[in-house]
Amino acid sequence: MQDIIQLLPEHVANQIAAGEVVQRPCSVIKELMENAVDAKATSITLIVKDAGKQLIQVVDNGVGMNETDARMALERHATSKIKKTEDLFDIHTKGFRGEALASIAAVAHLELKTKPHDEELGTAIINEGNEVRSQEPVAINPGTSILVKNLFYNVPARRNFLKSKNVEQRHNIDEFQRVALAHPQIEFKMIHDQGELFHLPAGKMRQRIVGIMGRKIDKHLVPIQENTDILKVNGYITKPEYAKKKRGNQYFFANHRFIKSPYLHHAVQKAYEGLLPEKAIPAYFLDLSMDAKSIDINIHPTKTEIQFENEHAIYAIINSAVKHSLGQYQVKPVLDFEKRSELDTSYRQHHKAVKPPRIDVDKDFNPFRQQEDRGIDKRSPFSSSEAQTAQPGHFELDGEKFLSKDEELTLFNDQLDDENENIFQFDNQFLVLPQKDKIFILDQHRAHYRIRYEEILKNITIESASSQQMLFPLQLDFSEREMQLLSEHNTVLESIGFQFQQDNKQLKIHGIPSEFQHEQLDRFFDEIISELDQDLPEQPFEKNDHIARTLAKPMAVKNGNALQDEEAVQLVHDLFKCKEPMRTPDGRRVMLELTAEDIKNKLL
Repeated sequence: MQDIIQLLPEHVANQIAAGEVVQRPCSVIKELMENAVDAKATSITLIVKDAGKQLIQVVDNGVGMNETDARMALERHATSKIKKTEDLFDIHTKGFRGEALASIAAVAHLELKTKPHDEELGTAIINEGNEVRSQEPVAINPGTSILVKNLFYNVPARRNFLKSKNVEQRHNIDEFQRVALAHPQIEFKMIHDQGELFHLPAGKMRQRIVGIMGRKIDKHLVPIQENTDILKVNGYITKPEYAKKKRGNQYFFANHRFIKSPYLHHAVQKAYEGLLPEKAIPAYFLDLSMDAKSIDINIHPTKTEIQFENEHAIYAIINSAVKHSLGQYQVKPVLDFEKRSELDTSYRQHHKAVKPPRIDVDKDFNPFRQQEDRGIDKRSPFSSSEAQTAQPGHFELDGEKFLSKDEELTLFNDQLDDENENIFQFDNQFLVLPQKDKIFILDQHRAHYRIRYEEILKNITIESASSQQMLFPLQLDFSEREMQLLSEHNTVLESIGFQFQQDNKQLKIHGIPSEFQHEQLDRFFDEIISELDQDLPEQPFEKNDHIARTLAKPMAVKNGNALQDEEAVQLVHDLFKCKEPMRTPDGRRVMLELTAEDIKNKLL
């Protein structure tokens, strides 16, 4: 029998190993920046071109390497932190050179220049596909510069799986921010395509958070500090009103290393119980300091997932620390069970005479009067059941019969101008349309969501919307990452009526869509940034559809908003001009029909 088990060629083994560590440009950024931190650098500069596909360079002023170490750092299984098995469970660094460099060099062109502070000349090495092409002395400043070009040049299949430039750059910024937040005592710079995105001077944790996330987060930060024998917790949480419905600014650092932990996230979320809107997620920046022997960071190649020796105790400590800070800084409401607020009166009312309650009685009320006499018009946007069955073109939806859109719209327009009293709002979220033998109930947010969606889709693809100019431009603060997202979708936002310009980390808004209230701007941009911060479909139609949904939802009238009579009528009027008035863009029902029989059954 012929032998079928063979050793892989070294270059193939190297590429497979690299695949575990180097998945996209941001993987290279993470490894190189963490190496620079471990080299005791006080200043680190990241340079990126074409979102890292063309070039990634990290320059630091750390301790540097001598000629031997520089050459050894590019070898497989070379490291400065592991000498025996026990060291795997007592790691205090992120990986000073070694191993990661070999993985990167296996799938890219790498240039390494380094010099210790106590030597006159440094070393320059050029490596391509794990093969050293040249090594020579060089005159450079103390520290290390590592330049990575043409990532995945020899693995084209992997290069083809990379996303668009904008998507990859967002991942790069994420990785940069994680390392920068973990080490506020170090100066960081990030330059992309000749433009400086970040310049973060060394400072305190709060300064670093504001420098990355923007000034608007500053007033929402709440400090947190807890010291126990097991764990020390330091950092900041945010006030409940800053919570978003999408994950974003949630950061855990275990011994200054960014980690992901759904279990510990639940501990924080649980501490906010009762303070957050439904599905809202608070932002937090928490550094967890503990004995390195009590955690295992080697369960995943990227070391973002770790195991804790005392995870239940750590959960309890974090949960308690967050609750304590929320209470200490008067974020969490204090309950007084002895006080009855409904009995409170203002001081000015103490000497006023009490007015007796007034009862009004309608002496002409007759419960047996026919519906026709009470002003309910037989003509309506929804015909009676007899008319529905008599006229052609009706259809069924979830077993319920409806007229065709054209028939509904015709009937509705016949009575729109003088029958406004037939539409009224209930509970500030439903529009009720009573008819002869049934009642239709519309969800006002869902109805307006459908209207806005179709309007925006038209603005994006056919005709741009008009814009109302603002007397004084409004200025909103955003992080660099958020500004990049807005810049990517600048054309779309302008097509629906926004006019703005970007100035550093400020958005200056000069025009907004008609019927849009400027008080909604801050909340609107927060919501669309969260939605747009996802991988968008590649196909143009699917992409436009996704963007239209994203923009329409925060622009739609919210449940809980009171509507004037004419606003309610106009909303119903606009709904039945839509191509699909019965469903929201994401498929939810807009309205409910209740017949007299349905109501009778409820009363049984």
